[in-house]
Amino acid sequence: MKTRIAGTGHFLPKNVVTNDDLSKIMDTSDEWISSRTGIRERRLATEETTASMSAEAAKLALADAGVSAQDIDLIIVATVSADHMTPSTACEVQAAIGADHAVAFDVNAACSGFLFALQIADMYIKQGVYKNALIIGAETLSKIMDWNDRSTCVLFGDGAGAAVVCPAQDDNQGLASITLGSDGAKGMVLAGINRSNNNPYVKTDIGPHYIHMDGQEVYKFAVTTVPASIEKVLDEAGLTSEDIKYFVLHQANIRILQSVSKRLKVSMDKFPISLDHCGNMSAASVPVLLDEVNRKGMLEKGDKIVLAGFGGGLTWGACVVEW
Repeated sequence: MKTRIAGTGHFLPKNVVTNDDLSKIMDTSDEWISSRTGIRERRLATEETTASMSAEAAKLALADAGVSAQDIDLIIVATVSADHMTPSTACEVQAAIGADHAVAFDVNAACSGFLFALQIADMYIKQGVYKNALIIGAETLSKIMDWNDRSTCVLFGDGAGAAVVCPAQDDNQGLASITLGSDGAKGMVLAGINRSNNNPYVKTDIGPHYIHMDGQEVYKFAVTTVPASIEKVLDEAGLTSEDIKYFVLHQANIRILQSVSKRLKVSMDKFPISLDHCGNMSAASVPVLLDEVNRKGMLEKGDKIVLAGFGGGLTWGACVVEW
């Protein structure tokens, strides 16, 4: 039995922030940002939260799948920017959409989080533990950015994407292969410190901490690891890159996507893009892009696509899905 993606949805904050907007509050420009990253605008939350965006994306995914919240057995939210340490974002989504019968929890695998959540759901479904799962990638990255660090903050955006997954009725449909990986030894090249210890025996600075990134190291990691992980899942599925209609990758930087395209010897026409209007949304980027592709009518039954995420941890994941 395979696990299929039955429906998708996404939600973005209403506040659109262009590169020109950022140039008014820091020393940068549209030319500098777009030429190096491919990003021209992003959404930054004002009233929205990680949980509220997740819930709105979830509702759209449920409607697309034709199932109700009462049908959902499992909710997994992938995020590094939850609104609370507890309750989890998944539990907040459960309450917001009325998924009374679901087990709910969060996972943290940064930009690969949606792939990690997908594999967890896949294993539960294959074992018959749960039938209908709601998996979400959601981030409010703007609240963990240092807006004085112009080299990093301009890259990121906020948003949420969701998918309903369930058992496939057709053996040829669904998740064909998946691989995940981690390299904690290099984790600090993209990191954000949590609250410091502060108790009667330890007094430390408990002020705000922000994400910091070694862009060159992240780039070198991505352009080697991503093609390798994609080639692995293609080989496991008995496919080649020519069999794949679209490569739906984490939207970090246009240069990374171009490098992956070149290494796989695949045209960039097969790489849908959302980073130009969304920026890097970490765990949200793969499901948001997948929903954009789906809602544009770009997918037909039987199409084979690759999903791939990579980022903080360092972590990576890739899978082949037959639509």
